[in-house]
Amino acid sequence: MTIVQASPTMDEGSVSRGAGRLFAVLGGLYLAQGIPSYLLLVALPPLMRESGASRTAIGLFSLLMLPLVLKFAIAPLIDRYAPLPSLGHRRGWVVPTQLLVSAGIASMALVAPHQAGWLFAIGLVITLLSSVQDIATDGYAVRHLTRKSRPVGNAVQAGAVALGVIIGGTVALVLFHWIGWRSTILLVAALSLLPLVATIWMKDKPETSQNVAARKRPSLLGFFRRPNAWMVLAFALTYRASEGLVRGMEGTYLVDSKVPTDWIGYLSGGAAATAGLLGAAVAALIIRKAGLTATLVLLGGLRSLCFLAFTLNAFGIWPGIAVAMSASAFQTFIRYMELVAIYSFFMGSSSDDQPGTDFTILTCAELVIYLVGASIAGLLADRFGYQTLFSLATVISVLGIGLSVWMLQTIKAQPAPAMAGI
Repeated sequence: MTIVQASPTMDEGSVSRGAGRLFAVLGGLYLAQGIPSYLLLVALPPLMRESGASRTAIGLFSLLMLPLVLKFAIAPLIDRYAPLPSLGHRRGWVVPTQLLVSAGIASMALVAPHQAGWLFAIGLVITLLSSVQDIATDGYAVRHLTRKSRPVGNAVQAGAVALGVIIGGTVALVLFHWIGWRSTILLVAALSLLPLVATIWMKDKPETSQNVAARKRPSLLGFFRRPNAWMVLAFALTYRASEGLVRGMEGTYLVDSKVPTDWIGYLSGGAAATAGLLGAAVAALIIRKAGLTATLVLLGGLRSLCFLAFTLNAFGIWPGIAVAMSASAFQTFIRYMELVAIYSFFMGSSSDDQPGTDFTILTCAELVIYLVGASIAGLLADRFGYQTLFSLATVISVLGIGLSVWMLQTIKAQPAPAMAGI
């Protein structure tokens, strides 16, 4: 009897340790992606401008987002091939790409911050490598997170990305004025190597010969042949369709509202990261208590209220920079919570046969619609004013909630074994 009673306790402890190791691995892997991304997209532009680079050259650095948008095209290859079988399938992708990313960051120290051409070329190589690593990491997360552990795993993911904002973005900007360009770049390159420690505990699930024989060849078409695939993709394209409209002009609106630029920097840097860490934890708790569908509806409603606050502020009905800054900070908090929820849904909707491919298709779709909104936000603001822009975003956000509820209910009514993410 004693042995029988002790066995479940040992099993529970083993499961707990296993989950802890998995969360540590995911935290390290997603932090490894966040550091170079925010170094290139957040810290580098102001450093280049301060060193004399032209605004035209700096503006072209937004093209570094292209590999992140188009990475779905190579996702089946990452799911299909293992470059270093001795390390395991996905660890065989993660370790060499991260070593090369860190070397790429270090190579930036060989050029001056005003040499935009060289920095763009290096940045493009880094983002290409990071995109490959991202696919492998997402595939690993999809295959190892269960429905129960997924909310916490996605919270770790969002929190690690937020920490990447601090290290790659905020810390790099601060260090530049203390120790200079070359020392800052080399230090960030060294810090980007630290997450590799997490790969020590990274192990692919063992597969039986029956599973291998039954598994289909990963492909883009494989995603679209599955039940509910088009509905899940439609959700990815619509749930956050309104957000790019606001985010694209948020900083500009704060400047035009006479908010000091150093306050804006704090909001986009330290405050964003803090909100990200806290918001990710809160989202995981809400998902566990209320369920994923209810959480998505709640967050959509809170996002709409943020957009409404921007609208009322722009019309002068609810004036003051405090209102604009509060709406900006709360929107950041909601955005990180949304990432936990939608990534949990995307992972639950991805197959075990090609996890990296399925998840990448959905995240790329969500990113594309966001970039479209951000790209046209300035045009709409110039032509019709902030009032119309924010009003349009609010209406689209509210309509998106209703559309999302309908799609989620439709998916629930026609469940498929590999798409039971809600």
